[in-house]
Amino acid sequence: MSRWRKALIAAGVGMAASAALVMTPAEAESFNLVVNYSCTGGIAGNNPVTIKARVNIPTVVEVGSAMNLSWTLEYTNTRRFLSPDYFEAGALTSIVANMKLDGAWNGVLEAHGTQEQSALQPNVRLETPAGLSSSAHLTEEGVIQLRPQGMTVDFIPPAGVVTINNDELNRIKYQGPWVHDPATPVEYGDHLRDVHTSPQVDSTARIDFLGTGFEYIGRRMPGVSKVRVRVDDDTTGVVDPTKTESGQPTNAINGNVSLWKRVDLPYGKHTVIIRNLDNAPIHLDAFKVHTGAMIEPPTLHRANCVVTSAPDVVEITVKGHDAPTSPPPTTTGPTTTPPTSPTPTNTGTPTNTATGTHSPSPSSQYTHPGIVIVGPGGTSTATPTASTSATPTVTKYVRPQVVKTPKGGVNTGEAPDPPMDSGAYTLIAGGSAMIMGSAAGGLVLWRRRAAHAGGVK
Repeated sequence: MSRWRKALIAAGVGMAASAALVMTPAEAESFNLVVNYSCTGGIAGNNPVTIKARVNIPTVVEVGSAMNLSWTLEYTNTRRFLSPDYFEAGALTSIVANMKLDGAWNGVLEAHGTQEQSALQPNVRLETPAGLSSSAHLTEEGVIQLRPQGMTVDFIPPAGVVTINNDELNRIKYQGPWVHDPATPVEYGDHLRDVHTSPQVDSTARIDFLGTGFEYIGRRMPGVSKVRVRVDDDTTGVVDPTKTESGQPTNAINGNVSLWKRVDLPYGKHTVIIRNLDNAPIHLDAFKVHTGAMIEPPTLHRANCVVTSAPDVVEITVKGHDAPTSPPPTTTGPTTTPPTSPTPTNTGTPTNTATGTHSPSPSSQYTHPGIVIVGPGGTSTATPTASTSATPTVTKYVRPQVVKTPKGGVNTGEAPDPPMDSGAYTLIAGGSAMIMGSAAGGLVLWRRRAAHAGGVK
């Protein structure tokens, strides 16, 4: 290897070292907030279900960008949320966690998560979402303080109709002399070809369910008893299975017939009892339970979670753009300019520029289920909008800090980049010194070796 090549390598090492000192990027700043919750009521029951949430929060964001919070949840004791009843597959558990925003901006940021369930029975463990997410679009500079608040865990039953056959003794309670016929004639058309029968007056069959309605399924045929159908405290329902729906006597045996139906009940727990009114047989083929679609989760199953331990506050700094595309109205933060007494601008150009994005007013915080527009607290700021009127929109600007605009530029009054502090100059100077020292050292080394070898050539 030639002496010149060695000298160049030595100089290159010095340059790389100085570049490493000057150009190392800073890592993204974030904070992991740990919040402990205690949940009671609804699907949690009376004994608390405890949950630990870890919230990853960025501590520095830029104006116009989204502040994304990611939540992970885990249980901290053996208790779990439990199913309140029998349900087909498709039920949902839904969690909403709240984060209060204070300081320069005010609002509540909601994190949402849902988890679908398989078929359920009472007191079976419910699956909950492993994580939640929330996002806020920040429109102004400043400092935001975040404080965790309560959390709700909801259970949403699936909409639909479920048939409970007469032989499901864990669902239907019989009182009196009932007989189960497990193989009825095919021509009768009974559901699953079986039926329960009682010939004695005051014999009853009862079902308790969660839903919005039900049907009593039995037989229409001659020679059977009238049946009273009681729904909760309503005892007015009476059906005569010896007649058709039009009130005419029937001579046929027709099973799997809806003898009584009601689907206008409020969602909740209900009890249905059928009672034999005469000394003649009555038949129970099945009950059908109806659950209507719901816009909002039922509060009956809601578990409320309170914060038991967490840091008091986390602060987020919202920084301005390094090179904003449009000037702010002032350099001192949001202000309110009375529309009746506008202040003339120091330029002759009227404001007639439509902003690329339109931000709603601070009081309108929700534009999407997962997006929150956070407005400045305690102030109201007019947003410049496009106008085709000849009358200019008067906007208050500070004195431009760029006196002369380069050719082809727009006199926006935008301030230049802020000067580097003394630390940055010191770092650059140190790197330059290292580069020069490395190059000089390589040259001296080459000359010394050349002298020992018989002189510099």
